[in-house]
Amino acid sequence: MDGVNHTSEDSELISETIEKLPVSVSREGKGKRLWKKVKYQLVEYNSLPAYLRDNEFILGHYRSEWPLKQVLLSVFTIHNETLNVWTHLIGFFLFLSLTIYTAMKVPKVVDLHSLQLPEVLKADLHKLQECLPSLPNMPDLHKLSGELKSTLPSIDLLPSFSRWHVMDLLYNCLPERFSHSNQTDACVLRSMKEDVANMIAPLMLRPITRWPFFAFLGGAMFCLLASSTCHLLSCHSELLTYIMLRLDYAGIAALISTSFYPPVYYSFMCNPFFCNLYLGFITLLGVATILVSLLPVFQNPEFRTVRASLFLGMGLSGVAPILHKLILFWHQPEALHTTGYEVLMGIFYGIGALIYATRIPERWMPGKFDIAGHSHQLFHVLVVAGAYTHYQAGLVYLKWRDLEGCRGT
Repeated sequence: MDGVNHTSEDSELISETIEKLPVSVSREGKGKRLWKKVKYQLVEYNSLPAYLRDNEFILGHYRSEWPLKQVLLSVFTIHNETLNVWTHLIGFFLFLSLTIYTAMKVPKVVDLHSLQLPEVLKADLHKLQECLPSLPNMPDLHKLSGELKSTLPSIDLLPSFSRWHVMDLLYNCLPERFSHSNQTDACVLRSMKEDVANMIAPLMLRPITRWPFFAFLGGAMFCLLASSTCHLLSCHSELLTYIMLRLDYAGIAALISTSFYPPVYYSFMCNPFFCNLYLGFITLLGVATILVSLLPVFQNPEFRTVRASLFLGMGLSGVAPILHKLILFWHQPEALHTTGYEVLMGIFYGIGALIYATRIPERWMPGKFDIAGHSHQLFHVLVVAGAYTHYQAGLVYLKWRDLEGCRGT
């Protein structure tokens, strides 16, 4: 009896253990998942390691020393760096689109000297250009257009952007009565403008290089992408934070340096001495700033003033060529137009830097702007706005030099 009872008791004990086993395993699995979830929870400022403490007015929603996989996935989650990442990531794709658009819609111009025109035809074209203000008295445009097309089979391949330049000028030359004419006259006028644009475009254009403009676009894209990557990955480890911050500094220096390439080159392209002087100076200053940012010794607190002075000096170095441009081309509306854009760009950058330095508005209400609306996010938006304003100025420079070349300089 004792043996049988003991066996029965053992069986009951084994059954109870088997019944409880899945529950135990299940609880263990839930515990691991819970621990993983807690481990990657957002933390408060006071829980951060020293190298991640930057803004004491942002109190919570920090990522701290997460694995790289979790860091990359956090681009789609909400934390206090989410908008810092996306404001410049969207800006990067904006400038990538603008670069593709510019390459397709603002192509290289045609060099008239490379076209083998008969001397008689050149004389006719120059006469046509001279009588442009009196279009109603011009010769048979369709006949002359036919002669051009037979002589220059590639005339229809002129960039549409270039023809747009000429057609834009024609609007100021045509009689005012055409603006109030009927639909038939409007169609005839449109056809006449197209013919005249095709004929005059080679004379109006100059082979202006595009590399300074694309250098600026490249610098802007590098800066925006480096900044976005820095804000996304810096929470991984101290080493990665060190690398990302230097990449971010290099991006800022690249944006500032290349921003001066279009205004300096297109303003002084006909004055090689000043063009090379200004371009060389800003390039050397940019390289020096990047090197300073890469050296570990200059990351010490005592060199903070040196770093800030270099970035400030880079920005202020643009005042000299802009003033010089205004002195040389005070009579050119394009000089005032581009300067207006450049002043607006400076205002955007200046306000952004002021907001970033003063940490407004989070310093007024700590913890209220942790997710959205803090100073760094506002700074990012203003940087994109300033760079886009400079892009618009670059288009004005291209149009000006395409049409004018070095005439009047």
